[in-house]
Amino acid sequence: MGRPVNAAALATRLRDQGIFGILLLMVIVCVLFVPNFANHDNFVNILKRAVPLGLIAIGQTFVIVGGSLDLSVDVAISAIAVLTSLILNGRVENIVPAIAVALAVGLLIGLVNGLIVTKLKVNAFIVTLGTKLILQGILFSNFNNFAGKAPIEFDRLAYGDIAGIPFGVILMFALAATAFVVLRLTKFGHHLYAVGGSQEVARLSGVRTDRVLIGAHMLTGLGAGIAAIFIVSLLRSGGPHVGDGYDLDSITAVVVGGVPLAGGRGGVWGTIAGVLILAILSNLFNIFNIGAFAQQVLSGAVLILVVAVYSFRVRK
Repeated sequence: MGRPVNAAALATRLRDQGIFGILLLMVIVCVLFVPNFANHDNFVNILKRAVPLGLIAIGQTFVIVGGSLDLSVDVAISAIAVLTSLILNGRVENIVPAIAVALAVGLLIGLVNGLIVTKLKVNAFIVTLGTKLILQGILFSNFNNFAGKAPIEFDRLAYGDIAGIPFGVILMFALAATAFVVLRLTKFGHHLYAVGGSQEVARLSGVRTDRVLIGAHMLTGLGAGIAAIFIVSLLRSGGPHVGDGYDLDSITAVVVGGVPLAGGRGGVWGTIAGVLILAILSNLFNIFNIGAFAQQVLSGAVLILVVAVYSFRVRK
């Protein structure tokens, strides 16, 4: 006789894989019924548009899996982008120092958030909102437009390709694969899921919950640094508004991808699926010339529908 079916394990499998079915169905419907959707250039454009959000959503996945979140990533991206652009100053020899500083600052922002959340026991929503406001005040008091300049050689990150595949897309999937390994195949990843499932149970089981959550926030900050570097390459400069919207968009992508805000389950490939769903929606709005305000209404309605259908599949 075969092994008995574990209903809970089956429900978890449906929950983790259902988003891919929704993404596939969405692509099939668009290919069949949307004019100009099913061509190579459009598919590449969708993937390229997904990259900045994908980079930060991968980082956001870590904190949400751990039952936390980060609302400061949008302003962190803007601040790091400005700093990176200023350090670059149009000089190719400054590329390595600029990247190093960008990643270090991202890690530092995540470290500060993680320490306040864990050591001072302040809710992550409040902590990261406070960090966002502090960074915003510093940024807006000193800059009101783009600053600095990236050298031409730095453009290759955003505009170069390998065998027709954009570097940015390769970077996004490489980062997702790395995050998958960290989440699923390391002690840190297992502990992070345990903390997201129940922080108290994890603590009683010997997990150093504070250290795990600090690490998750630092990885989210690192994601913000990587996203900022890519955006500077894309825009050839950094400005105080280049990260606008990535806070809620990244949380939306993670949740649509199957990671509940309570944490404890889900994964990075679901996040990538959520990012691609958002990118396809944006592409459809452009194809049909839908205005900005109508886009907001339709985006909200479609995302609620996607999550509702997804949740219904899990409950069945």
